[in-house]
Amino acid sequence: MKEQPAVHARGLTRRFGKFLAVDNIDLHVPRGAIYGFLGPNGAGKTTTIRMLCGLLRPSSGRATVDGADVVKDPESVKARIGYMSQKFSLYNDLTVDENIRFFSDIYLVPRKLLPERREFALHTAGLKGREKAITATLPVGIKQRLALGCAVLHDPRVLFLDEPTAGVDPVSRRSFWRLIHTMRQRGVTVFVTTHYMDEAENCAQVAFIRSGRIVALGSPRQLRRQGDRGDLVRIRGTDRQALLENPRVVSMTPMGAAWHARLRSPADIEPLSGELGASVQPIAPSLEDVFLDACEIRPGEAP
Repeated sequence: MKEQPAVHARGLTRRFGKFLAVDNIDLHVPRGAIYGFLGPNGAGKTTTIRMLCGLLRPSSGRATVDGADVVKDPESVKARIGYMSQKFSLYNDLTVDENIRFFSDIYLVPRKLLPERREFALHTAGLKGREKAITATLPVGIKQRLALGCAVLHDPRVLFLDEPTAGVDPVSRRSFWRLIHTMRQRGVTVFVTTHYMDEAENCAQVAFIRSGRIVALGSPRQLRRQGDRGDLVRIRGTDRQALLENPRVVSMTPMGAAWHARLRSPADIEPLSGELGASVQPIAPSLEDVFLDACEIRPGEAP
């Protein structure tokens, strides 16, 4: 018998008046996977997560999380998941230990399990010995690790992380992702949104969402392969205006001291180099290149 997915959705849709925030999306997230959900601001990521967490009722469509129906039994969904929102979700005026105890009550952690779960949260955040520290005084990266520890106090089967490393320094981001991999190794399914492409590389599967619709889906390797049409180049030694004025260039993105550009055809590579008097080299697309292609807002479209 085929194992039931951790998250499954068919035709999931959410309207706010006339605004279509999430447009008929399908999701299939295997158990124990890290699933990346990426898109520009306003694409529908947070609205989707709120529906999957039982916090927002879909306008239409169906979804289950760990087998519980998000419409028929949202309270059962909430009991099975951990959730970290975009904004810092703990209480800054409480101590570390007070936050842990507060969330253990919210998640109905049995009293006999509290000492073990408390130790786990402190270890996760690296705050052993700093239990009485006021949360507001902690660095952002440590706060996020504490928030993660509190989100999994009840040992959830599915963990939703909505841009958990936004504003966090690179070292702390790497540490946070080590914790995510630890969760996965324990069998937890992780559904995560991020704007960092290096973080998306950690995911078994990635979905790109734009204007409420999923526009690309696959493993990072599959997405890079799908985006390799032979017309992507790295251009050095020219400026933005020269690229804007050249009809061979379809789109471009600054990448350090160079540009990544899509051309109308791979055959344009050699003549473009002569026209610009610049270095034009074909390259394989990065995940960021594929994301920008898939999620670029076209003229006349809403963001």
